[in-house]
Amino acid sequence: MKYSAIDPQLFIENRKRFAASLKPNSIALFVSNDIMPTNADGAMGFVQNSDLFYLSGIDQEETILLIYPDAASGLHKEILFVKETSETIAIWEGAKLTKAQATITSGIKSVYWINHFEQVFQTIVFQAEHIYLNSNEHNRKYIFIETAEMRFAKTITQKYPLHKIERSAPIMHHLRAVKSIPEIDLIQHACNITEKGFRRLLKFVKPGVMEYEIEAEVIHEFIRNRSRGFAYGPIIASGANACVLHYTENNKECRNGDVILLDVAAEYGNYASDLTRSLPVNGKFTKRQKEVYNAVLRVMKAATKMLTVGNTITEYHKAVGQLMEKELVDLGLLTINDINTTGNELPAYKKYFMHGTSHFLGLDVHDVGDYNRKIEAGMVFTCEPGIYIPQENLGIRLENNILVTANGPIDLMANIPIEADEIEELMC
Repeated sequence: MKYSAIDPQLFIENRKRFAASLKPNSIALFVSNDIMPTNADGAMGFVQNSDLFYLSGIDQEETILLIYPDAASGLHKEILFVKETSETIAIWEGAKLTKAQATITSGIKSVYWINHFEQVFQTIVFQAEHIYLNSNEHNRKYIFIETAEMRFAKTITQKYPLHKIERSAPIMHHLRAVKSIPEIDLIQHACNITEKGFRRLLKFVKPGVMEYEIEAEVIHEFIRNRSRGFAYGPIIASGANACVLHYTENNKECRNGDVILLDVAAEYGNYASDLTRSLPVNGKFTKRQKEVYNAVLRVMKAATKMLTVGNTITEYHKAVGQLMEKELVDLGLLTINDINTTGNELPAYKKYFMHGTSHFLGLDVHDVGDYNRKIEAGMVFTCEPGIYIPQENLGIRLENNILVTANGPIDLMANIPIEADEIEELMC
């Protein structure tokens, strides 16, 4: 891993909160993600299961975490199973964590090699009444393969059919939605790396540059600052491409007079940031482009102020929609009649602003959390309004990351240029 070591106290405290949420006499199990294959003997880069990382800090494959707060033996309350390094692994891949290193990283004292899992688990599982298994329960998931979690859950339920199987995901969604100070620091660090990447682009973007060249500039800056790279697939969308919300081809030439939408951000220590900016390719917005840009910016500033303790995302999105409707009328894109004659199921503004304004941010860029839950201090959201006008080959989106506190929202990307005049000045 490129990132600096994280204080294990973060993971110790996370486990305490999780353990306190379990039913009496319960064992909880978490398993690492697979290393996904490509072709021949190729493989994709490893990305750890977010919940396992949240509870242990272990960032390697073939790992199992066991939490059993009511275990008779203190040594069985928390157990970590990690992959043992063989001579071949050491030569070809590099050594994996030793037991001592796993303890230092996680704060867990009982560490076994993963090939001892069955033996150790068998000695304690029949003392427990409940087994908590984890699964990906994100409401936007689209999974078409059997994951390591799915295989593991299937094996455990088949081997121990008389135990009461419980779900860890609701607990994890509740806990992970509110960030601790160390987590906020990691997200802020990811935002700071993103700022460096963005500032690097301001003198680089010009007519004739290719979208993929911009992508290369950003990834260079991210990696040189100890990030693994992009927190998500980068969107480098110039001209009409900006009206394709998930455009990721990044293979077109940036042309004079166009605006380029950049949705690119770094991760750090597995924590994500999420930035969007819109830049004039030639360094100067046209009058119309600036009008649309400033309309989006006004909505963003007003929306940020609404990310406060006690509000709900449902009411928040409704209020943001009303702000956007006014801007779209002023831009000549909608009429009052359009707004009044459109049903609530698909408000008129959705023609030009199709997506939501905010989502949870954390270990995943679209982080877990309950959108029906009232907003609390410690939650981190994106704020990303946009206006997309295909007939004008123009798409503008602006996005920062917002920390909710008891004293109001804090913009974690406040140092990243966003005012249209400042953008133009820095691009000169």
